[in-house]
Amino acid sequence: MGLSDLLASEAERETLAAVLRTGGLAAVPTETFYGLAADPLNDAGVARALSTKKRGDEKPFLVLFAEREDLAPLGVRARPETLDRFFAIWPAPLTVVLPLAQPIPASLGSATLAVRMPAHAGLRELLRAIGPVTGSSLNRTGEPPCESADDVERLFASEIDVLVDGGRSPGGRATTLVDATSDPPRVLRQGAFAWPPAA
Repeated sequence: MGLSDLLASEAERETLAAVLRTGGLAAVPTETFYGLAADPLNDAGVARALSTKKRGDEKPFLVLFAEREDLAPLGVRARPETLDRFFAIWPAPLTVVLPLAQPIPASLGSATLAVRMPAHAGLRELLRAIGPVTGSSLNRTGEPPCESADDVERLFASEIDVLVDGGRSPGGRATTLVDATSDPPRVLRQGAFAWPPAA
């Protein structure tokens, strides 16, 4: 289904949310590549995402969200001043590792979680309706990520339940990844967002 059609239909958005809540998977467009969306609090969905990517459980999933209030239900327990720093930057292709009160399915046993408010307006609008989702790039481990709905259809049609077609993604570099559990934050991966940001 096209992203614009999905955003125009409350019934379709509710259907997608229900699919994810019950362990389903979706492909969603992001500001870099297509992402593999599962409910980050659903064990079955996270397990399916791991299987689809053909990767082990040593690398937790990042989570995409739309609003600051989405972080508390995920268990994020960062200091307000830490969050203020990143909300002055977001939305942006910047993924930030923050502490959790306790592990959740998407964190794969870790007491931290990588989160991002994506720089894709349509995706943020969708997330406001369906809630946070995992957002790791849609690819097999070690292979290039999907840049278009055609790529998703060709490679993953039998493994995902919903394809949200947002056209060709920008591609390019992956998002920048920063660990904010240390002070100052530590760069884990330089990517599409320049870190540290310009003053």
